[in-house]
Amino acid sequence: MSINFRSPTSSHRLASIPRRPVPKSPRPNDPAAAAEKLAHRRVLEALSGLLLGMFVSMLASTVVSTSLPVILHDLGGGQSAFTWVVTATLLTTAISTPIWGKLADLTNRKVLYQLAIVIFVLATAAAGFSQNPETLIAFRALQGIGAGGLAALSQVLMADIISPRERGRYMGLFGAVMAVATVGGPLLGGLITDAWGWRWNFFVALPVAVAALLIVQRNLHVPPRPKQKARIDYLGIVLLSVSVSLLLIWVSLAGDSFQWWSVETALMLGGAIVGAALFVLVELRSREPLIPLTLFRDRTFTLSVIASIATGIAMFGASVYLSQYMQLARGATPTEAGIMTIPMIAGLLISSMGIGALITKTGRWKAFLVIGAVLLTAGSTLLSTIEYDTDFTLVSIYMFLLGAGVGMTMQNLVLVVQNTAKPSQIGVASSGVTFFRSLGGTIGVSVMGAALASRVTELVAERADDIAAALASLGEQGPVWAAQLQTGALPSVATMPAALRVIFEEMYANGISRAFLIAVPFAVVSLIAIVFLPRTPLTSMTTTERLHAAEADFATVSVPEGMSSLTASNRVMDATDVVDPTDAADPTDAADEASGPRDARR
Repeated sequence: MSINFRSPTSSHRLASIPRRPVPKSPRPNDPAAAAEKLAHRRVLEALSGLLLGMFVSMLASTVVSTSLPVILHDLGGGQSAFTWVVTATLLTTAISTPIWGKLADLTNRKVLYQLAIVIFVLATAAAGFSQNPETLIAFRALQGIGAGGLAALSQVLMADIISPRERGRYMGLFGAVMAVATVGGPLLGGLITDAWGWRWNFFVALPVAVAALLIVQRNLHVPPRPKQKARIDYLGIVLLSVSVSLLLIWVSLAGDSFQWWSVETALMLGGAIVGAALFVLVELRSREPLIPLTLFRDRTFTLSVIASIATGIAMFGASVYLSQYMQLARGATPTEAGIMTIPMIAGLLISSMGIGALITKTGRWKAFLVIGAVLLTAGSTLLSTIEYDTDFTLVSIYMFLLGAGVGMTMQNLVLVVQNTAKPSQIGVASSGVTFFRSLGGTIGVSVMGAALASRVTELVAERADDIAAALASLGEQGPVWAAQLQTGALPSVATMPAALRVIFEEMYANGISRAFLIAVPFAVVSLIAIVFLPRTPLTSMTTTERLHAAEADFATVSVPEGMSSLTASNRVMDATDVVDPTDAADPTDAADEASGPRDARR
C-alpha cells in the first residue's frame, strides 16, 4: 500500500498523524479510531524501508567485528591492515554524512536514499569477494560512503512525513534497530563465521538491502521539492575530508605505529587543525556551505551536538569493549560474548521504544533526556569498576543502565534539533548531529583503545614474574604458550591453561575498566548540556508543512496572528477528540496551530 503525503495547501489534504490518543474505550466503528489505525499503519509501511536500510548499514559494520582477525589471517594482512579495515569505514562514514545531509536540502531525498542503498549493496558484495587486504580496505571505504547516506537520509525523510510531536514513538523504532545492529551484530558475525565462513558476513546483508530498496520505492512517497540550482561546496568537502581523515588516522595509529608525542603526531594533528581552520573560513564565505556555521547560533543545536558526542562514545565504546571484556576478561567465546551483552540490548530496546511512546503521548521530552543522561553517566561510572570476577548479575545491571541511557538520548537529540531547525536546513541539521556523534564516538573509542593497550602493557611488565612462574608450571606446554604471547597478537584467553588464564583475565579487566573511566567525563558533560537545552514544545507540523507555510509568506505575519489564520489540514473537531488544556496556554507553541486547532488535525 502506498502513502502519498501532499502539501497542506493543496486540494488533497495531508492525512496527518493523530496528535492525541483516542479515548481508552472508543465506540464501536468509531471513524476517528479507524482513521488513526489506518494512518499509523501507512506510516509504518513508509518507514519500513528506512528502518531496513539503516539496520543493514549498521549491521554490515558490526557483523564483521568478531571475524576480522580470521579475515585478515586468510587474506595475509597484518596489524596495520586490521587497523585500516576499521578506520577506512569510519572515515568515509563520518565524512560523507554531512555531505549527504547537504545534498538532501538541495535535491530529491528519496532518490538520494536509493542511491545510497545501491552504493552500499555493490560495495558490500565486492568486499565479500576480496582476495587481498588492499581490495578489502578499498571496498570497505566505499561501503562507508553508502552507510553515511543511509544514516543521514533516514532521519531527514522521517522528518518529511512525521511531525516532531508524533515522531517520538517512531524514533523509538530507530533506536531499537540501532541497538540490535550495534550489539547484536558481533553475535551474528561469530555465528556466521563458525557456520559458513567469514565471506557470508558480507553477503548476508544483501537480501535485506535489496528489500529495503524495493520497499522504499513502493511505499515511500514524499512531496516534490522546489526546483533550485544545486551549488556544491567542493572545497569545503575536500577540507573537511582532509582534516577529519588526519585526525582519525592520528587517533587510530598513535601509541601503536608511533608515539603519542612524536613528529608524526605534530604533522597529523597540525594538519588537521589547519584544515579545520580553512574549512571554517570557506564555510563562512560559501553561498551553500556544507555545514552552515549559523546552525551553532541555535543553542538547541550546539548543546545537542555536545551531548551527542558522549552518546556516541558510550554506544560505540560499549559495543567494542564489552565484547572484549567478555572474551579477554571472562574467557568467553565470540558467540558467548554476544549473548552476554543482551542486557545492554534490552536496556536500549525498552528505553528507546518506551520513552518514544511517552514523548508522543505527553508532548514532553526534556525530563526523559535528563534521566537518560543520568543513566548514561551512572552506567559508564559503574562499568569502570568491573573486575574479571565481578558478579555477572552486577555487570548485567551496569550494562542495562548504560543501554537505557543511550536509548533515551541518542535518537531524541536528533528529534529536538529537527523540531527547531529551519525547514530548509533540516538535512544539514540532522546530519550535523549524526556527524558529530560518529566523529566523537570514533575518536573516543580510539582513545579508549589506546588507554587499554597502554594499561595492559604496563600490567604485563609489572607481572612478568607471575607470568614466568605460570609458564614454568605448564611443563612442555610452557614454551608453546610463551611463543604465542611473544607474537603480540591478542591472546585466546578462553583456551589458556588455568594458571595463565587468571593472570590475563585480571589484566584485561583492569585495562577495560580504565577505558570505560575515560567515558565518564564525557557523560557528565552530556548531562550538563542536556540540562541547559531550551524547553521548546514539539510542533505538530511536518517539515513539508512548515516549508509550505513559509512559502505562503506566513513568516511575514506575526506568529500568533498569521498561524492562527491557517485552515485545518485534515478534518474538523468532533466529540471524540481530546483536548489537552495545557497546550492552549503555551504561547511558544503557536506555530503548531498552522493546521487549525490541535486536535482538529486528528
